[in-house]
Amino acid sequence: MQATSATLDKPALATRHGAGRPRTLLAGLVLIALLIGAGALLPKWLTFLLTMAASHGLVSLGIVVLMRCGVVSFGQGMVFALGGYTAALLFNRLGMTDALGMALAGGLVAALAALLVARLIAGYRGIFFAMLTLALSMVLYGVLVKTDAVGGSDGFNMGRATLLGQALPDASVGYLLYAVTIGLSGVLALAARVYFDSTRGLVSLAVRENELRVEYLGGSVRQAVAANFVIAAFLGGVGGALTVMSLGHIDPNFSYWTSSGEFVFVAILAGYHSVLAVFIASTLLEIVRSFSSLYFPNTWQLALGIFLLLAIRFLPGGIGSLWAGGKIKTSNGGRP
Repeated sequence: MQATSATLDKPALATRHGAGRPRTLLAGLVLIALLIGAGALLPKWLTFLLTMAASHGLVSLGIVVLMRCGVVSFGQGMVFALGGYTAALLFNRLGMTDALGMALAGGLVAALAALLVARLIAGYRGIFFAMLTLALSMVLYGVLVKTDAVGGSDGFNMGRATLLGQALPDASVGYLLYAVTIGLSGVLALAARVYFDSTRGLVSLAVRENELRVEYLGGSVRQAVAANFVIAAFLGGVGGALTVMSLGHIDPNFSYWTSSGEFVFVAILAGYHSVLAVFIASTLLEIVRSFSSLYFPNTWQLALGIFLLLAIRFLPGGIGSLWAGGKIKTSNGGRP
């Protein structure tokens, strides 16, 4: 109870959480610049791996946004697919080729779709919230598989994106898409950090701790959950669009439950304390999956499972708890 009241003490928390914000943002911008610069020196296979890690990490960041108010979405694949299909259809049907424009359009379409059901979904908690989001994702999967206009179960290809009206040269297309993905993902990650430290972001943590107390203090639990759901959808849509531009192909599996499961895997591994931890966890997943499938092609899923079990055993609060909240104790017993 006391923790929730403190979370909603706006003046005190605004001072405490806002004091280090300029330094955090500056450090984030420097890190983004260093990663983009380092990409020019990395081999192509590694830049592609990091591109996938950044775009998928952005989708998982959406789940972390929801985790901060005490719910977990098992249907993040739905917005991932919506963003990807939006980018691919804009390219193939409407002739829109700009990478930044397609990425933002993917996020907006996913957010608009989430807005239609946000108020309904925000009324559920726990396994009911998870299963309802999963059901929506699988409904979209079924529609996509049966719709020949978007390639059916095979999906369809998209061509090479442009950047600010300029065609991407063959020799550096991989690096430029890497730079766009790192840059856009980094900016959105910094925006998420600012949101987490804002009054509305802190109310989300209070919802996680004690919904009844939030309502008594004048806050709206349903509004907080609905807002986070829409934000999570926008992040997932942008991540889906960035992924499709790098792969050059999209199919209904983007919305399948296994895709959502991977995003949940990353969110659990990262924890809800840190934005940076989400992208570290996503990178670790891509590395483990790549090398496991290379050396253990028939049992790489087993390797991933063991990796997650070890992470839960020794880091129950996630990677982010190592530096952002390792000693935080909550009244809910540390539930996701």
